[in-house]
Amino acid sequence: MTGGADAVLKERLCKPRRERRLPGMETHIFRRGGFMHPRRRSLGGVAFAGALALIAVPALAQATSAPNAPPPPFLVASAVGEARIIPDRAMLSVAVETQGETAAAAASDNARLQSRIVEAVKAAGIAAAQIRTSGFNVYPEYSGGKTPKVTGYRTRNTVQIEVRNLGAVGNVIDAALGAGATNIGALSLYASSTDTTRREAVTRAVTKARAEAEAAAVAAGGSLGSLIELTIEPYGTPRRFESVVVTGAVMGAAPAPTPIETGELVVQAVIHAKWQFVSR
Repeated sequence: MTGGADAVLKERLCKPRRERRLPGMETHIFRRGGFMHPRRRSLGGVAFAGALALIAVPALAQATSAPNAPPPPFLVASAVGEARIIPDRAMLSVAVETQGETAAAAASDNARLQSRIVEAVKAAGIAAAQIRTSGFNVYPEYSGGKTPKVTGYRTRNTVQIEVRNLGAVGNVIDAALGAGATNIGALSLYASSTDTTRREAVTRAVTKARAEAEAAAVAAGGSLGSLIELTIEPYGTPRRFESVVVTGAVMGAAPAPTPIETGELVVQAVIHAKWQFVSR
């Protein structure tokens, strides 16, 4: 082969070939041993991905338009549980009323009597911390007729007494009346701690609600599943109120001690529960 032919051949080998690029065809050039070789990637992979996308979009639209599956069935039951406790505390209001020609005179007489009442109550075993003033009023009294006139003034002083020994309630009332009290407003019996009784009431309420839910599940052709939710309503300390109204005639009655019957207090608990319903 002549030198001219060798030069032409070498020129053809070193010169990269001109490629015709079709739309969507990518060309990558890799260097090997000093020569440039094109590598083509056809549209096949892109077309396949597009086909998947075209298939997936209708499927997604169909899934979106399909109605949501109904939630699993469940049962809801509510119940009230009760437990009883004997009260061990008492709260009572003791008041004294006085009259006078002037407001100052009525208030002065009232202060003297109320101080004597408080001392008598303390002597009956009540500490000073268990006695507090709950009301004090001074107001005029009027005569009848078209033009009412002030005929005098009335003063009322009320103290609230906490009795921590129910056996002493009668003695406290008698001591207050004997010292000049004119009114025993209200007597409240309550329990100082109801935590244990409250838990007992909650237990009974849950047991009752579960029994009712199980009966409903069986009647509906299934059974009771796992507990989903349980709510216990808040409560206040149970108390039983009884009014004791005392007049001046009673104050001078026989010296027999005032009887106090404690009875029982009812503690309630209200619960709401939700269980899964298992179909057969």
